[in-house]
Formats: sequence, structure tokens, C-alpha cells
Amino acid sequence: MTIISWLDLLWCLIPVVLVCGIYISWQGKPSDILIAAIRMAIQLVAVGYVLVSIFENPSPWISLAIVSLMMVIAAWISIRPVKQHDGILLPAIIALGSSVFLHLFISIIFVLNAESWFQPQLLIPLAGMYFANTMNAISLAAERYHSELKNGQSAEQARLTAFHAAMIPQVNSLLAVGLVALPGMMTGQILSGVSPLVAVRYQIMIMTMVLGTSGMGAAVMLWLISKRAEQQ
Repeated sequence: MTIISWLDLLWCLIPVVLVCGIYISWQGKPSDILIAAIRMAIQLVAVGYVLVSIFENPSPWISLAIVSLMMVIAAWISIRPVKQHDGILLPAIIALGSSVFLHLFISIIFVLNAESWFQPQLLIPLAGMYFANTMNAISLAAERYHSELKNGQSAEQARLTAFHAAMIPQVNSLLAVGLVALPGMMTGQILSGVSPLVAVRYQIMIMTMVLGTSGMGAAVMLWLISKRAEQQ
């Protein structure tokens, strides 16, 4: 496996400088890009050191605490488009928790046959991928649902339209994988020296589980907010 040195990583400044140059040439302000790039680097380095410590001293309580924190943050981010509606955070947490924890259990216990569910090397990366995709799905579903209601659609039709909209990214990913792009996890494994045939099996697991978490998360979110709308 090729190891990237910190010095070699400086070459990654080129795309950042390139995008900043476009902003400047078009009389824009590159400050957002610079701040985002700096935050990204600091956050990832910090997370890297934290993960090294957690991997060396695995604990079910620490793993569960980290995943729970990820869930709350993901729920908070997912409600941004509909934060003007009261009581939307709890449905988001329930939708994320129920869908992601179910699929984490299936992935770790049945597919990967792990010795323990709290192995941080498995639990945390998988939870991150599942939460990120489910977060986007429930965010799209909630925003579209309220938009359709505002446009005069019935609750049932609004729910169906919102669910279709939330699933578009997942369906597109399933159709494009292998033909248009190699997903990030598969690419990372291949770059690290893993056989492409092994990487493929991992990627199939990830994509089917993400499909499930996104679909279930969006459905639970839409069911909860539609029930809440009926009670108001």
C-alpha cells in the first residue's frame, strides 16, 4: 500500500488554489472555500487521532456514544430545510436511529460475521456512511413533503412524491456504479491493495444497506411528520 506523506499531501493545495483563483478572477470572494478547506483538514486530522485511540482501546460504551452523537448531529443537519416547522427534530432522530441501527446490525452481525458489534473499525465507518446517506434522504423527503402540501397536494400524494424524490440519488447511484464511477469505499480499498473482487463484495453490501437505510429512513420520517400534520 502506498503511504502518503504529510509533505506529499501539500500537492493537494493545487485544486484549492485553482478554485480560489476562479473566484478571484470573477470578482468573487474565496474566503468560504479557504475556510471550508482548512476546517476539513483540521477536522479530519483530529478525527484521525481520535480514531487511532479508539481502535487501540475498543469499548462498547465509547462506540455507542460516538454513534449516538453522530445520529443527533445528522438529525440536526437533516432538518435544516424544514427547521421552521415545530417538532421536526424528534421524527428525524427516530427515522435515522431506527433505519441505521437496523442495517448496522445486519451488516456487522450477518454479512461481516464480526465477533462483536462494537468493533470501532467496523461500527464507526459504516455508521458514518449510513447516517450521511439517510440524512440526505430524510432531508429531501421532509422538504418535498411540505412543499407539495403547500402546493395543494393531498397528504397521501405529497408523501408518495416526497418518497420518490428522496430515493432519486440512491437509484441513480445503483444505476451508475461500475459504469460511470467507482464508489469511494471501493476505490479506497483498491488503492490500498485489496483485490477488486473483494472490494466489489464490500461495495455491494454498502450500496444495498444504504438503499435500505435511505428508504426506511425516508418512509419513517414521512410517516411521522404526516401523522403530526394530521393531529394539528
